[in-house]
Amino acid sequence: MKNFLELLAIQRWDDHRFYHQSRINQTLHLISAISFLCAYALLFVDPATAALVAWGVSMTTRQAGHFFFEPRGFDQINQVSDEYKEEVKVGYNMRRKVVLLSVWGLLPLALWFFPSMGGLIEPATDTKGWLHDVGMAWLSLGVTAVLLRVLQLWVKERSLVPGIAWATKIITDPVWDILQYYKAPFYLLKGELLDPMPEVRRG
Repeated sequence: MKNFLELLAIQRWDDHRFYHQSRINQTLHLISAISFLCAYALLFVDPATAALVAWGVSMTTRQAGHFFFEPRGFDQINQVSDEYKEEVKVGYNMRRKVVLLSVWGLLPLALWFFPSMGGLIEPATDTKGWLHDVGMAWLSLGVTAVLLRVLQLWVKERSLVPGIAWATKIITDPVWDILQYYKAPFYLLKGELLDPMPEVRRG
């Protein structure tokens, strides 16, 4: 348990200091976190709609922050290269995210042109049914992506603990992001585009 908690803390710390320096990115993560909590609640009522919210709102705002607003290149705060950060990234680094988001974007098209997915599902007969199928496909993709990365980490680290710690981090990120970034919009309104991260500089 101690090793698990230590790994979880390290993963959260590295994720914050390496990948959340932009106040715009932090603000988008706050929006994403709130909508993710709504999706979590919907999961018990309507899983397909929950997935549509999670992928359509939560993931798009979250990943837009990473792709368009987070600084790339040499990291002056942490004194490491972007290549180093991408190499040590436990979860989905930018390359793995491109693959994941490509599959995410192709799934609705696949269901539109092949409604039965080769006979695997009952084909939708209207737009509402298609949206339901898209939601279920996205839900399956999310679960598969997490399980696949846990398995990859298990093989790479020869231990299940790092993968379980990462999965726990991913699932609890919405709560953590709200606690971490609730002030980001106020800093952004003051004109602060980058978090000075004094806690990193002191470390």
